[in-house]
Amino acid sequence: MEQYISVPRIGVYPGSFDPVTMGHMDIILRASKQFDHLIVAVLNNLSKNALFTVEERKDLLRKMTADIPNVEVDSFRDLLANYMRDKNAHVIVRGVRTITDFEYELQMASTNHKLNPDVETIFMMTNPKYSYLSSSLVKEVAHFHGDLSDWVSPEVGQALHQKVKENGGKK
Repeated sequence: MEQYISVPRIGVYPGSFDPVTMGHMDIILRASKQFDHLIVAVLNNLSKNALFTVEERKDLLRKMTADIPNVEVDSFRDLLANYMRDKNAHVIVRGVRTITDFEYELQMASTNHKLNPDVETIFMMTNPKYSYLSSSLVKEVAHFHGDLSDWVSPEVGQALHQKVKENGGKK
């Protein structure tokens, strides 16, 4: 009979979080209840032009997760599969809004599992009230000085409007 040793369940929720939205926070809150320790890992997505620096995104996430004791905010520049190994984590958490998201995430989950066979990916369905929400949409609305109050925290909204102003309205 096999013996099982109880080890802390560590989950990693990776993303660009540029900026962090209420949809992201919904996944963070729900995932934090499933793991002993949840690492929210900010990545520098090479296929996107980030508005906020990695450090700015980490600072915003730390402020928003300050009251969730088992959440840590970190960043990485390597392959996610390698980051998982470095953190001794075995579960990747991904939020899924649409079929298109699922197709992309399934491909990424298979790739991560191939690169690190000890890693599994779980998909959490986005709360329906955030199913249309994306960081890109939030940045677009901020660019035109729209109301962001339903989509981001007041701190994130303020930082976003300030960043748009600093960039002279450029997205």
